[in-house]
Amino acid sequence: MLNWVMGKLISPKENAERLKEIVIKGNLRKYYRVARADRWYGGIATADCVGCNLSCIFCWSDKPRNQPERIGQFYSPEEIAESLLTCARKKGYKQLRISGNEPTLGKEHLLAVLSQIEKTGFTFILETNGTLIDKDYAKDLSNFNCLSVRVSLKGTNPKEFSLLTDAEEDGFIMQVSALWHLVANKVKCHPAVMLSFSPPENLERLKLVLAKIDKRLVNNLEEEYLFLYPQVKKRLEAKGLKPYIAYSPSGIPGELI
Repeated sequence: MLNWVMGKLISPKENAERLKEIVIKGNLRKYYRVARADRWYGGIATADCVGCNLSCIFCWSDKPRNQPERIGQFYSPEEIAESLLTCARKKGYKQLRISGNEPTLGKEHLLAVLSQIEKTGFTFILETNGTLIDKDYAKDLSNFNCLSVRVSLKGTNPKEFSLLTDAEEDGFIMQVSALWHLVANKVKCHPAVMLSFSPPENLERLKLVLAKIDKRLVNNLEEEYLFLYPQVKKRLEAKGLKPYIAYSPSGIPGELI
């Protein structure tokens, strides 16, 4: 389990360094599912990686997150890229992604995957919590025209972030900084934000913060809401949290898919 110090908030960067020793081996990365067809974004080929440096209460992929040493196999960038492309071509998709946990943990692996995809005509959607994307990481990502980055903000402010992730409040600043670095390096990106636990006034304050980086971030802000998978419901009950808005997995509105 990756609750390294029980009762202590997680440091996103320190947790990432510990995880790398488990899920990264050279330019190989651990995955627990490779090249599945998925309904999101109107259809996308997806590979699911192992290991995340946050512990979001609403995460649907908690076993690979919590037991990275026990779950998954190592794959090369070439194997992942080829599997994604084969799946996408078979299904007629134009989009690819790595999901499941946090793709940015293995920087060299991710950059190598993107290099394989760059000239294929497919779009790679990088879904990330953004806590590891600093100035240098954003500069490296700017080399890829195939890339679109979706930074998933865990709440609208530092306190919400910590409540939802069991991580230090500074992690929220890292997320917002990632958007700043991506915009500064002209990387195509947009924010998404988990709003199931946020009153409307907190969202409006977040929009003011994002507008200071780039008004387009506000215009392209994607709203996320809680999906009540059984394991998520148990974690909410254990923490005594009640969302303002949530959906059953079979009742997700079409506009959120």
